[in-house]
Parts: sequence; structure tokens; C-alpha cells
Amino acid sequence: MPARKPSKLGVHVPVGTGLARGAVPYARAIGAEALQVFSSNPRGWAPAPGDRAQDAAFRAGCAQAGLTVFVHAPYLVNFASPTPVTAQRSVGAVEHALRRGAAIGAVGVVVHAGSAGTGAHRDTALRQLRELLLPLLDAIPDGAPRILVEPTAGGGEPLAARIADLAPYLAALDNHPQLGICLDTCHLHAAGHDLSEPGGVRTALNALLRTVGRGRLGLVHVNDSKDPAGSGRDRHERVGTGTIGLAPFAELFRHPATGGVPLILETPGARAEHRADLALLRSLRDG
Repeated sequence: MPARKPSKLGVHVPVGTGLARGAVPYARAIGAEALQVFSSNPRGWAPAPGDRAQDAAFRAGCAQAGLTVFVHAPYLVNFASPTPVTAQRSVGAVEHALRRGAAIGAVGVVVHAGSAGTGAHRDTALRQLRELLLPLLDAIPDGAPRILVEPTAGGGEPLAARIADLAPYLAALDNHPQLGICLDTCHLHAAGHDLSEPGGVRTALNALLRTVGRGRLGLVHVNDSKDPAGSGRDRHERVGTGTIGLAPFAELFRHPATGGVPLILETPGARAEHRADLALLRSLRDG
């Protein structure tokens, strides 16, 4: 049996001082091997134009440091929204994130799965998802970043929260080859996959492979949870200090589904905490 390919470890990094001037030095200082950034304001619709010189310097810095890059689309994106303005703005926001991702050398753009309005028919929401998102997937050229859909924590009327929800979600998009999955451990736990139980991570990842097959998982957000399993609440905690606990995160590094898949922290804290959390994950990976 071939050796399991190791997973790169990284963090969502701040870009307040610029991609090249802020994100790359931050990632290097904490020992990251991968990083995730927002391409624009995560809680707004206004697209950030970017800067060609900064983009080029960022790409060069990441290449030199061996950093794998991901972009996270704004939180407001919801292709299933019953509000037409929100749905159309979601298209523009993801188009922008894909362009920015290509410009800075990202391998994936993370997009939340979205939710239908209260009382909305699920089939109607999935048809709207298909109408709006499928053209974006079809337009992604080879070698460009693919879209990584991230199941949500389960609140409201989610299109995808539990792993079983991914089957109809992908089917609505013809199981498009440019569509991958980003799993968030906090989201999974909150949606009802109890990762704190012995074997809980293994059970969830086995279900993922049965549901979407191999090769779909492109990224894992590694977050503990402030709230118990099934809470439907998306509140991140530092690894090993929340209701999931430390042992389940070690399981991530033993399961074949995550071999070679980058793991990104989105946990509270600044540089010192991120450095410590990455060191903890590295000990689980390499121990």
C-alpha cells in the first residue's frame, strides 16, 4: 500500500496590510504551509479591485515559501436565496472571487452552500442553485481554481449541512468536475455529526466517500466548536479546547479521505495562538 500523502497545514490569514506585505510574512512567521484569504470584504458586496504588483509579489512569495493558497468568498453569498438581489449579487461575488483567485494563484475558492428561505421548497431552491451556479462552473478553465462548496452548520433551511445533503446538491450541478468540497469540522459537529464520539470523524469521512466519492474533498477547515453536536451554531474554538476535543483531530490525519488535502485553521486568536495551534496539529500529523 502506498504511503499516505501528508496534508499541508495552514491558517486563514489577515490581509489588512496587503497580500504580499501582510499575508505571506504572517504565514511564514507562524510556520504555515498553506493559507486562506478573503478576496474582498467578507460581510459586504463591494468587490476589491486588487493590485497587479501586489498580486505578482504575493504569488512569488507563496511560490518561494511553498504555500498553497485558497480564497474564501464573502459570507453573504447564497445562490438559493429567495431574494432576487441577493441571488444575483452572489453570482457577481463568486465570479469576482474566481478572478481574484486565478490572479493570486489560488487552487480553490470556498463558497458556503447557502440556504433556502423559510418554508421554501427544497427542489425549487436546488433548481435556482443550478440556474445560477452551473454556468460559473462551466466557465472555469482547466488549471484555474475550482469552487469548493462548504456545508453549513445547519441553522435555517440549509441546502447542505449534513453529509447526506451533498448528494442532491452535487446532482443538481451534474456532479461537475470543477466542484469540490470543503469540510468544516465545527460545521459538521454543529449539523449533527458528533465528532467528539470515538470514531466520529472516521464515520463522517466514510460517509463522505460513499456520498461524493474520492477526489472531491479539496480542503478541511479545522475548527473546534464552542457548542455541542447538533446545536446548529457556527462558533469556532481553538483545536482541542471545545466540545469536539483533541483526539478527533488526530483521526483526520489517519483517514484516507484527507490524504494530501490541506487543513486550514479558522480559529480565534492572533499570531502566537495560530503558531501554537499549527504546532499542535503538526504534532498530530507527524507523531
